[in-house]
Amino acid sequence: MKFNKICVLGLGYIGLPTASTFAAHGVKVLGVDINPQVIETLRNGGIHIHEPGLRETVKTALASGNFSVSTKPEEADAFLIAVPTPFHEDKFGEYEGQKYKLADMRAVTSATEAIVPFLRKGNLVVLESTSPPRTTIELVAPILARSGLQAGRDFHLAYSPERVLPGQILRELIENARVIGGVTPESAQAGADLYSIFVKGQIVQTDATTAEMVKLMENTYRDVNIAIANEFARLADKFGVDVWEAIQIASLHPRVKILSPGPGVGGHCISVDPWFFVETAPELTPLIYNARRVNDAQPHFVVDLVKRALGNLKGKRIAALGLAYKPDVDDLRESPAAEVVHLLRNEGAQVKAWEPFKPDANLPGMDMAQSLDAALKDADAILLLVRHTEFVSLKPADIASKTKARAIVDAVNGWNAVDWQAAGFKVTRLGVRK
Repeated sequence: MKFNKICVLGLGYIGLPTASTFAAHGVKVLGVDINPQVIETLRNGGIHIHEPGLRETVKTALASGNFSVSTKPEEADAFLIAVPTPFHEDKFGEYEGQKYKLADMRAVTSATEAIVPFLRKGNLVVLESTSPPRTTIELVAPILARSGLQAGRDFHLAYSPERVLPGQILRELIENARVIGGVTPESAQAGADLYSIFVKGQIVQTDATTAEMVKLMENTYRDVNIAIANEFARLADKFGVDVWEAIQIASLHPRVKILSPGPGVGGHCISVDPWFFVETAPELTPLIYNARRVNDAQPHFVVDLVKRALGNLKGKRIAALGLAYKPDVDDLRESPAAEVVHLLRNEGAQVKAWEPFKPDANLPGMDMAQSLDAALKDADAILLLVRHTEFVSLKPADIASKTKARAIVDAVNGWNAVDWQAAGFKVTRLGVRK
């Protein structure tokens, strides 16, 4: 199948890199976003997200004439839906007295509805947004049927999840294996034809629901394994063991690879996707449900560490280093670091947060510092929440000269405790009670 024009709905962390990559490979692409500020920023030569290499790729794509942006879709050969699927803030499911989070599919619904007036015979529609199983056939297909066309007969419909790592999106879009799940084998083949324009990795064809489940399985697997690492950290703290040493030794076993504990699990994938399984089958997912509970509770455990270091937190000044959900990215979605800061403030602490990848972040109830020095000034303690490279490379003696704080709480094993102790700091570490 040949594609002369593609319409990408949603220009966020996945949609914008995907749209600009297609354009870089010679395809006409219309990028659509309902946020007029996003469109204005792109038209003025800027970008609204941080991702290495993305600014240059977008700039080149726009200059080539292959990439244009708008708040409304147009006719195209293929439509890609890459919009967010967050949680409902005020709606929950319940099973046997246990509440679970529910996916907010309104953005997917709206994007699909926006395609209907422009859908033509022979088109391809691909849902990329991470979604609960059967979304493609039970939500997207019926909406598109309002056009009078039937998925799998008159047009192709497929699900193809993004499987990329923030910080490496542009490379992994091209090099990673791609899963294409069609409502029919012909739809899967059409999807494979589309992504083969730039994908160098293996393209695996399957059905739509299997593809949906594959994406959720990948992130749920990681979530469950992070949960056991976080429980190991709590156990090590109880038994007086250094969990980092224990993990290193245990992982010498050829069939054991324990992940790293931390302040929790964040981002728009690992902390979200497992709930989609729980929502669709709560009676079958007690392990997944409880892993989510463990990881969601981890910020409280970090707050307890800060209390151990400082005692009563009321009025204490804390410099919180890092708000992103993982190192060296600007993505603050579902960040456990941000949750730790909120919990500390609820305890009466005065927290100044420094996030070098997003210093202008506007988060409710968050006191953002404009520099590392500003965060450290007048602090009673320093709390390391994200293992950003620039934080790991900080020199204890340099920091000692910038602040009166002599208490360190390291929630990510980012600093050598001996070095910081030699510089006069008292160090409290996650998973270490010695």
